[in-house]
Amino acid sequence: MPKPLIGITTRNGKDSDGHPTVTIQHAYVNAVLGAGGVPVPIPNILPGEDLRQLYSQLDGILFSGGGDISLNYFHGSDHPRIDGIDEARDTTEISLVRAAVNDNKPLLGICRGAQVMNVALGGTLYTHIPDQLKGALDHDYPGNLRKAIVHPVNVDEASRSAEIFGETLLHVNSLHHQGLKDIAPSLRVAGHASDGLVEVVELPEHLYAVAVQWHPEWLTDQPAMQRLFKSFVDASTK
Repeated sequence: MPKPLIGITTRNGKDSDGHPTVTIQHAYVNAVLGAGGVPVPIPNILPGEDLRQLYSQLDGILFSGGGDISLNYFHGSDHPRIDGIDEARDTTEISLVRAAVNDNKPLLGICRGAQVMNVALGGTLYTHIPDQLKGALDHDYPGNLRKAIVHPVNVDEASRSAEIFGETLLHVNSLHHQGLKDIAPSLRVAGHASDGLVEVVELPEHLYAVAVQWHPEWLTDQPAMQRLFKSFVDASTK
């Protein structure tokens, strides 16, 4: 049986000479490979027809982390800490979320990917958690702290996510300054941090649509994170 093709969203950037690049961290690629899938980067610069052709060949889509989402796509408070806006990426990923939801194609959102899923389906975001969520934990541990365990996440034992992780108390890293605020009507909240911030959402009745606010691709030494990627790839297997 052929391995499933797993699309991974990418970020636009520039190399040391200033030339435009399309990139994805190896951690995402390795997590998909380790779970039995074949990773396929999705460039954000594809014309619509070419993006649709690529989408049609994919068995599942992983929405990766990255910069903030433009306020053009949701009702949120402007803030000086908003950074990394990429309209081409926003447009591509929002359209892919909506297509995957409509077509029952498996999708997994990670960090920004969780935020994109929420926004694409009608939700909003905290545009800077420390200033907008009273009593918030420090969720922003950037740089070389990707494997640092920052806080627990409590997963609803009645959720599909609890079945996926095989645990209801997770220990996660944290690399974000924005987060899910008003949850899209179609999404179900399946996990929280201790400050109340939503950390896991899922789409009931969908073949597989789960999103997490942390970065499990850096925590694949944990069985729960291995199960997350394996369940996603398995759901994408034809």
